[in-house]
Amino acid sequence: MSSLLERLGRPAGETVEQKPIFAGRRSEVKEDAYQELKLAIHRRIVDEMNAEEQQILSGGEHTREEVEGLISAYCQRVLDENPFVVPRGERTRIVADLCDEMLGLGPIEPLLKDETITEVMINGPKKIFVEQMGKLQMTKVQFHDEAHLMNIIERILSPLGRRVDESSPLVDARLADGSRVNIIIQPLSLVGPAVTIRKFSKSPLSVENLISFGTLSEDMAMFLRACVKARLNVLVSGGTGSGKTTTLNVLSSFIPDDERIVTIEDAAELRLQQNHVVTLEARPANIEGKGEVTIRDLVRNALRMRPDRIIVGEVRSGEALDMLQAMNTGHDGSLTTAHANSPRDVLSRIETMVLMAGMELPVRAIREQISSAIDLILQQSRIRDGSRKITHIAEVQKMEGETIVLQDLFRYVQTHIDENGKSVGYFEATGLQPSFLDKFQMNGVEMPLSVFEKTGPGGGDAS
Repeated sequence: MSSLLERLGRPAGETVEQKPIFAGRRSEVKEDAYQELKLAIHRRIVDEMNAEEQQILSGGEHTREEVEGLISAYCQRVLDENPFVVPRGERTRIVADLCDEMLGLGPIEPLLKDETITEVMINGPKKIFVEQMGKLQMTKVQFHDEAHLMNIIERILSPLGRRVDESSPLVDARLADGSRVNIIIQPLSLVGPAVTIRKFSKSPLSVENLISFGTLSEDMAMFLRACVKARLNVLVSGGTGSGKTTTLNVLSSFIPDDERIVTIEDAAELRLQQNHVVTLEARPANIEGKGEVTIRDLVRNALRMRPDRIIVGEVRSGEALDMLQAMNTGHDGSLTTAHANSPRDVLSRIETMVLMAGMELPVRAIREQISSAIDLILQQSRIRDGSRKITHIAEVQKMEGETIVLQDLFRYVQTHIDENGKSVGYFEATGLQPSFLDKFQMNGVEMPLSVFEKTGPGGGDAS
């Protein structure tokens, strides 16, 4: 049996002073030597395992503790044979890293377990960034090479039946915990495989969490709860990473438990708590270019499923027309999201998306559909300090001439940025009452009119 040092390229008979690959503090770790050692131990484990141990490692009925114990025993055996390579105080790190390598997603597993990290961005094997507390920063985590990174990508995709290769170089997927994954590889990505993982908290956020985070005020939350219960059609608008899906999850929690809900998404992200939920997920074409099922196909099919509510994770193309028609034909209380920078912009985007459906409709007809289908627009933004705010709650009113009239009911007013770079501002009611108050009465929803009284600084502090 060859020794570990031989596997690292050192002849067994050669007398060489064994210097520790660690120099005291973690910041001084010689990372290349550490990665080389970890890879050598990994290979030795794979080479020397018997059939029973391989069965344990493959999972199945065995617990994670059993698998970790097996890996730990191999690591300790190899490290004991070469006691000067890794100090005992650092051995727990290499055991943990190898467990992540063989059971999880390799080097990024600790990042996924860190609850303070909301997004992981892999720009090739050697550059990994995270969003932590709303700020982007580069980590010291690295993959060995592109082959190592592609192996982890395959581990993500294989349970989902999806693939990524030169003929299909981009894919959307999700992890077991619901976190969203986007992968793009060569030849489209020139930096190597690029992976973006949008993490979700283990327990879904509640409206109380959003209030405590300063995303909205208590009055706004009370109003939105009433809107969902009164079966208003709500569109959540915002930029990438502004928190639209989180807000959509919170809005969906207001839906009564006795209603049938159909959710439609590209990659299933919504985590509804109700009992009667049907989750639909779009499917890409297979390797022969066949079998694709689009969001639009699913929206049309959902209309035949007797839904009380239809929730579309995001409209981005021709499905906008089908969604508007659903909202206009008795499927009240539908929820969806779209990318846009303001409530006015999202109306223009929906116009464009409806035209993408291939129907030769006049612009006025499209706008009339929009104004009669959508009752409320929530505009969400990611502020410079990394916080997320609902900056506008706007009512969609009827047409005046060729223009859809919007009326702000609540908004966020930023006053300044403090010395710590944090946004300071407040939420305010504009003093205007929505024209759909009669829907509250029809659905037995109580809404105190005092919520709409005009407020200023201090009326809904969000600093």
